[in-house]
Amino acid sequence: MPRTADQILEESFLDVRAKLLEVAATLDRIDRAAEQTSDLSSAQFDRRAQVNAAIEICGSDSPRRAEQLQQLFSRPYQVDWRKTMQL
Repeated sequence: MPRTADQILEESFLDVRAKLLEVAATLDRIDRAAEQTSDLSSAQFDRRAQVNAAIEICGSDSPRRAEQLQQLFSRPYQVDWRKTMQL
């Protein structure tokens, strides 16, 4: 029998809470460091934008959040990927 939403939430709540706290703490550390030094580099700014987009996806009502996150953090498909990866 499939688990109910209540059961899943009860089983997962503490793990999810811990992961969210870890993400928030990391973002706080990044922000404090950025205040003390120069701004983020271009590449790191792009990564921070990806993290912000991921947070938006997680906060959405989409039934495909995991798929959307995977696509967000994946490289676009390249037809010549074997050559590019030297395989």
